[in-house]
Amino acid sequence: MDSFVITRKKMSELLMALQPADNTAREQSPAPQAILQKAWEEFQQQLSGLDITASPMLSATLPPIYEKLLRGRSHKEGLSLNEIAALGNQVEYSNFSITSIQNWVKRDIKDFIGSPRLGKKYSLQQAALILIVEDLRATLHFDSIRSLLALLFMNPEQDEDDVIHPLDFYAAYATLYEELDRNNDQVLDVHGHDPLRLRHDHMLELIISNKTDDHMSKLAPQSHCHRTLIRNALVIAITSVQTTYFQYLAKKYMNATLLSCQTSRKNE
Repeated sequence: MDSFVITRKKMSELLMALQPADNTAREQSPAPQAILQKAWEEFQQQLSGLDITASPMLSATLPPIYEKLLRGRSHKEGLSLNEIAALGNQVEYSNFSITSIQNWVKRDIKDFIGSPRLGKKYSLQQAALILIVEDLRATLHFDSIRSLLALLFMNPEQDEDDVIHPLDFYAAYATLYEELDRNNDQVLDVHGHDPLRLRHDHMLELIISNKTDDHMSKLAPQSHCHRTLIRNALVIAITSVQTTYFQYLAKKYMNATLLSCQTSRKNE
């Protein structure tokens, strides 16, 4: 059976739901158990190909990181890098390495992630930032990622100066990506192209840009500079998520090719 993984939108909803109860976003979000149950039902329906009522989600079916978050208080006390890596690996088409994350926080994004805010552990906002970096790595080098983080999140030791909070940004592009992939085939939907024209490379860019512009129109009033920054950053992130899927597909077939060749040589 395929592994139980969730979409980025579901992961953003789960992180929102894990925030302290006095947080406004937390008060408006469903319980973590409800989010995972919904994701479980959708996962079972995808496996069966039938629109049926899924069986209840059992604790035995959950990855250990989910059980820990639902049963304990670890998220209130912060998340360790191991827990963030485990959580990140529950997102579809992601591949988190604890070694890589340790390198990021000690070197590559040290100036933006900051020190652990909750004792020796990291906050949910810091966890979201790490998830964002993993997505952006699909299209950007670390120099570019650092430049973008500096514009969006500024001082890592406080949230008040953020143009947009990391978790809000993660939730925004995760939601927009799903809205652009209504049929859930992992490829953004492109409609309205003229079959008689030979080139349609501008269509996808236009669709992503228009969807992002619609989203920006719903946000609270902000300066033109900040709106442009968030809008462009969302386009970058959405494009990166799409690229993540193609990278996964290429690696999948590369691994299959290598395995097939090794098997053939042993049988010769």
